[in-house]
This record gives sequence, C-alpha cells and structure tokens, in this order.
Amino acid sequence: MDYLKEINCKEIFKKAYENRYNWKNDFNGYQGKCIYVTNNHIHKGNFVLGKDFKPNIQKIEDEKIVKSISSQLFEVCIHRVKREFESVHSENNFNLLKNSESGIEISVSGKNQGDKYRVKNNCINMVYRKIHGTIIEIFVEEFIDTGIGSLSKKYSSQQIDPDTLETNSQKLEYEDEFVNLGKDDYWILNSRTIKYLNQNEEEETQKFVFEDLCLLN
Repeated sequence: MDYLKEINCKEIFKKAYENRYNWKNDFNGYQGKCIYVTNNHIHKGNFVLGKDFKPNIQKIEDEKIVKSISSQLFEVCIHRVKREFESVHSENNFNLLKNSESGIEISVSGKNQGDKYRVKNNCINMVYRKIHGTIIEIFVEEFIDTGIGSLSKKYSSQQIDPDTLETNSQKLEYEDEFVNLGKDDYWILNSRTIKYLNQNEEEETQKFVFEDLCLLN
C-alpha cells in the first residue's frame, strides 16, 4: 500500500499527456487522394485539408461518403492540436483507482468529474470521457513511437449512456497506418480500417485510404 500512496497520479498523467504526438503550430494543411472501400464498393476522389481542419472532398458524389471521409480526416487532425496540459486540466484533480498489469487507472475529480484514464509505459491506453452528453470509452492496444510522441495505432471505441452506464453503440475496432511526410516529422494518416458487427451480428469493414499525400505551403 505504501507504494500506491507514493504514486503521483497528476504527474504520471501529465507526462503521458505530453507524450502524445502533436503537429507543430505552423501546420498549413495537406492534400491527396482518398479512397473509401466498403462491402466491395470503392469510391475514389481527391481531398484538400486546410489549416482550419475543414476537409474539402472532390470527385465523390455520394454525400454520405463525403461526410464519412471528412469526419475521419477532421477527427484525426483535431487530435494533433497541441493544447498545454494546464490549459486543459488546471481545474482537475487526479486520483488513483488501481494499479495493474494493464496500467495505472486514474479517476478525475473537479471540472471533468467522472472521467477516467489509464496510463502504461508513458502512454494513455484507456480513455473514459463524457463528451457532448455521451460517455466515450477507448482502449488502445498498440502505439507507434514517432520519436517525438506516441500515436494510437490499434484501438477500440464505444459509446456509453451516462444515465444507465449501458453501452448504446456498436463497438468500433480501429487500425491506423501513418506516413511520415517531410523533414518536419509530420505523421499523416494514410489508412484507417474500422471493423464492427452489423445488426445481424456479421462483421463489416470500412476502409479509408489516403494516398499521394503532400503538405501545403
């Protein structure tokens, strides 16, 4: 027990938070080709993602698919924004829940009361956060060490009802591949595979591929 008392949860979480890979603040955007594959249907187009993180998808007519590709590009980018630990977590306290082989599990009190995280090897491998009235639970199985921060490579995501604490969405299994562009260490998503069970409990796969990527000046 003495060992557990000595665990400084805020310091452990802060180190892992600051170990996440981020883009530099001078990010100007990038462009390339996008390919969406599902149920043996393939849609190909081009995209431009500006520094405002708003994706512009071209040459694909289906609005649903345009929205799907756009949301993946936006979601990946928003996680690359560097936000200082104090600006996000200054009103939070971090408390030890348990320490196991999976990592040190931490609960949050204060501004983000009820959120939970788990840290192992200086990486956040579990996130349990209330976002827009829904709890999102993410477990990370695999990371990429970029040399300047860690990137989630293989992980699952599920939504939980905040009132009943029951799951209320299908479990999505993600696998991401990145390419390192240019001398400035910009790691850009070049493929994402999402697997889930449909209403008939059959596995379905969506794949997003981003090719011929180049940074905008």
